[in-house]
Amino acid sequence: MRDDDGSGNRLGSYLRARRELVSPERAGLPPGGNRRVPGLRREEVALLAGISPDYYLRLERGRDRNPSPQVLESLARVLHLDEVERTYLLGLAAARPRAPRRKRPEQVPARVHQLLAHLTVPAFVEGRAFDVLAANPLATALSPRLRPGLNRLRSLLLDPEERAFHQDWDRAAADSVAALRATVGDDTDDPRFVELVGELALSSGHFRTLWARHDVRPLGGGTATVHHPVVGDLHLHRDKLPVDDVILVVYYPDKDSDSDEKLRLLAALAHDGPVDGPLPRTP
Repeated sequence: MRDDDGSGNRLGSYLRARRELVSPERAGLPPGGNRRVPGLRREEVALLAGISPDYYLRLERGRDRNPSPQVLESLARVLHLDEVERTYLLGLAAARPRAPRRKRPEQVPARVHQLLAHLTVPAFVEGRAFDVLAANPLATALSPRLRPGLNRLRSLLLDPEERAFHQDWDRAAADSVAALRATVGDDTDDPRFVELVGELALSSGHFRTLWARHDVRPLGGGTATVHHPVVGDLHLHRDKLPVDDVILVVYYPDKDSDSDEKLRLLAALAHDGPVDGPLPRTP
């Protein structure tokens, strides 16, 4: 997987993308007149970080890939990186060429299949590239896009029903693409990542925009409001639990809440058959 500029210069691509997101006002600089670039200019980043403009230019263009930790810390401060983004920046500079690793097929442990069968809330297993590897019946009743064999990021960006499913689709898409960045790390040649990023870059302009931002963040626990076509809105918590080489994802409501009642209704309907239309009206 090459970088967005096709150069393989991941550190430079990241620095350029992040400086374009920092406004002069946020950096403590006057906005100025005619600015030809969004965000900060290279020389402004260099000035604020206490390094020479020539050295910063070499960093962005990949001519120096061994900056000191002190330089990287200064750049992280100027670019307003949070702890996750700062760690990612340090990792980009520390990355070294390595021999390709033989990837083991992602497999769901037998005990996790047993656990899925006993859980009474929506639960599924995903791989590193957000491929759905296994799911319990309530997960697929909650969303048909959680069937094994599908990819959650692909569904999120390319399936119109997924946009209607998420109350805050824009945030879900941005968080998921940023999580993919974090998951890829230095595994840029992993065939599954290359295939997925290539497909989404060709098929989704929104993905291209988000990918070019170089946002990184872990997609772990949180809450979400989703709209089910049968039972309506559900406010659910999400936990992601690592199990061997895969991730167990569990959605659950607050106990005795309206969403808890709706989820029990959905479970009862799913037990009787497919759940894919509005509730019938009573005469």
